[in-house]
Amino acid sequence: MSFFSSLFKTDTPARQLNHPEQLIVGDMITLDDSFALPPHLRGQQLKVESINTYEYERSQQTEWHLKGTGSHNLYLTLDKDEDVYLAFSLKITRSDVEQLFDLDTFSEIFEETSQTVLTVNSEHQCNDLTQWLGETYRRIKFAQQGFFHDKDYRNQNPPSDRGDEFENYFLIDDVEEHAIDIEVFDGGETDVSLILYRPLSDIRQYWPIS
Repeated sequence: MSFFSSLFKTDTPARQLNHPEQLIVGDMITLDDSFALPPHLRGQQLKVESINTYEYERSQQTEWHLKGTGSHNLYLTLDKDEDVYLAFSLKITRSDVEQLFDLDTFSEIFEETSQTVLTVNSEHQCNDLTQWLGETYRRIKFAQQGFFHDKDYRNQNPPSDRGDEFENYFLIDDVEEHAIDIEVFDGGETDVSLILYRPLSDIRQYWPIS
């Protein structure tokens, strides 16, 4: 039986990849070359370097760490409402924050009673970040507790005793195309990211690793 089985053995069909939710480590995507995208993304071929999980009280979110030919680390999550959108994020430095925003106003984000309206400095020098930016942002999340896991926990629950705890502060612009995500971890380490929302169609090609 095994002899005849080997004679008629068929190759395993190639893995189908046509949606970002299916991405695994090693897969690659090619993005649209539209000038609507910032240079960090425009026409880039990006590889999935790792997959992380954000755990909240009633939900969890998958994050894909993407790397292209440049030095920037990019991240992708999916914004799911009535439709699904790509949410690309780019971490920025303290120096970037100082150039982009008034620091006194920025500090009000962390005051619970503040009705923060954050405006981008019109004379900022971060020209390569221009397309990552809206004009005016309003805070919609204050100190939301979460846990960061540097593993892929899709279709399973992360263990309750692992992960890095953080507080999340989230601002979005008036047209809901740009956002600012702030994560404050125990010990005070703070990550600030600019988020750009784009349609799924901006991914032009998928390249599965296998």
